[in-house]
Amino acid sequence: MIATIARIVSVALRPRRPAHRTVHLKDLHGIRQALGDCVSDCDGTSAQRLRNRIEQARTPQELWLLRNDAYQLISQRHNQQVAAERINALMTTFEGWVDPKQLVRIK
Repeated sequence: MIATIARIVSVALRPRRPAHRTVHLKDLHGIRQALGDCVSDCDGTSAQRLRNRIEQARTPQELWLLRNDAYQLISQRHNQQVAAERINALMTTFEGWVDPKQLVRIK
């Protein structure tokens, strides 16, 4: 019984995640635009495929997951330093849309 009460108390005292914001088309468009701008000077089949995936994404979380693909594409076109700078510049765009623990800068 004490273990049960302890579990209930620990769940009640656990920090709560903020409620997810409702995504409006305008918000999604802004995030898509920022991610698309990062790869705007990249060309080829891979770049076009990524642009299509960016346009098809329906949530900020889906767009967040496309950062890795964008990083790879940019680093192939330029170098890893340029890719890291561009991806890190997106951090503020995703604040409030993804879990803060995921907002980690690329070194």
